[in-house]
Amino acid sequence: MDDASPGVGRAVTAAEARANAHGTAGLRLADLILGLLNEEEGRPAVLVERLGLDPGRVRDALANLTDESSPPAPPVSSLLAAARAWSLGRRADPAVLTDAFFLAVLRADPALAARLGLDPAKIDALLTSPDDPVVPPGEPPALFALPDPTAEHDAARVVDANLNRGREALRVLEDYARFALEDRFLTEQFKDLRHELAAAAGRVPPGLLLAARETQHDIGTSVTAAGEYDRRSAGQVAEVNLKRLQESLRSLEEYGKVLGADLGRAFEGLRYRVYTLERAVVTGGRARERLTEARVYVLLTGSECVASLDWTIERAAAGGATVFQLREKSLPDRELLRRARDVRRWTRRAGAVFIINDRPDIARLAEADGVHLGQDDLPVKEARRVLGPAALIGVSTHSVEQVRRAVLDGADYLGVGPTFPSRTKAFEAFPGPDFVRAAAAETSLPAFVLGGVGPENVGQVVAAGGRRVAVGAAVCRADDPEPVARVLRAALTD
Repeated sequence: MDDASPGVGRAVTAAEARANAHGTAGLRLADLILGLLNEEEGRPAVLVERLGLDPGRVRDALANLTDESSPPAPPVSSLLAAARAWSLGRRADPAVLTDAFFLAVLRADPALAARLGLDPAKIDALLTSPDDPVVPPGEPPALFALPDPTAEHDAARVVDANLNRGREALRVLEDYARFALEDRFLTEQFKDLRHELAAAAGRVPPGLLLAARETQHDIGTSVTAAGEYDRRSAGQVAEVNLKRLQESLRSLEEYGKVLGADLGRAFEGLRYRVYTLERAVVTGGRARERLTEARVYVLLTGSECVASLDWTIERAAAGGATVFQLREKSLPDRELLRRARDVRRWTRRAGAVFIINDRPDIARLAEADGVHLGQDDLPVKEARRVLGPAALIGVSTHSVEQVRRAVLDGADYLGVGPTFPSRTKAFEAFPGPDFVRAAAAETSLPAFVLGGVGPENVGQVVAAGGRRVAVGAAVCRADDPEPVARVLRAALTD
């Protein structure tokens, strides 16, 4: 509604509020007419009086219309376009004032207008008669100048170049997500962005971009930057193109405003989405590298282990466990911190990753490698503020939607489950192997299948697409954790 006056905006808002209050499915023409007649700074009520009608009676008649007798309104954008066309033709001004919008609304259904005694032809005549002021009282004239052809051409040239650059970057990123990460969710995100960029570009008048293109005389084609051809990995290619895409969208946002404010806003929205995807790609890429060899993740609770924690860690690590999480729900904070520092010392000795459950504060004080969060714990971004960018942050997920949210939130890895009944924790519901299968198909972010996993059912995990497991009782209650961890690790080879 960039060309609409504030009065039109208020009238539409009032109409939407009325429709919502009455529970109608979408706007009705009666809602819009009432909104316009009640607009104090608008002109429709004055026009009704000049037709010889009582605005109060017209309002009452509108208020008494049923949904069946009041037809649905066309899209507001269509009404605005009709009003803008009328205003340009009659006033040489694209601004949509309340009177032009009122006329467009009435013309949308001549039968309704006739029942109310509001003849669009007579209102048109009133608005264009010599005795009628061009600018209605209470509505300041819009400043309008014909577009500067040179400015439009220059902006179109910049928009064309950056659309090409943005589309190319998105294709590179989609290929990275598809072939390097093999991540369905991120691939779909980049594909959707590519289509949305094309839809935004479709708002530019046809032919304008191609007419402004001039590749042969573009001085930028012969300018190169140091390092332009230096790419050491697929991940670096992705990171470079994420920055290129952001820069392109920023330029599109600024120069797109010359061609229309809506265009600038569309590119702005895409730019913010790319920032979120950048975090998911870069953070996830580093986590994939860091956890490449992590297959067996052990959940440690002192009271659940048949032997001391240090011996359990040593033996499980000897069997192939590489990640250990301290999961103590009932210890007082001081005792929890003491135990966490002990486990930190023992996991360092074993060369293993150390994670604290739920508590970023304890993780930081104990110098743990990261924290694991449940759905009701702190958000990833808050945990990241406590632990910093290098920490590993895992998130437990129980649905595909939670998987997608964790990826976009910047999680480093996922817990997927519960899969089977657990001997250490009670669950109300089990997404089971079907969820393991769905999560494996959705993302390639490191995902540890949890909930009752042990040597007896790890084959079902593998059959469902799981390649990593998080285990508690199977290791901690074993007479010797080493052979149990070894069996699990052997089952999880690629």
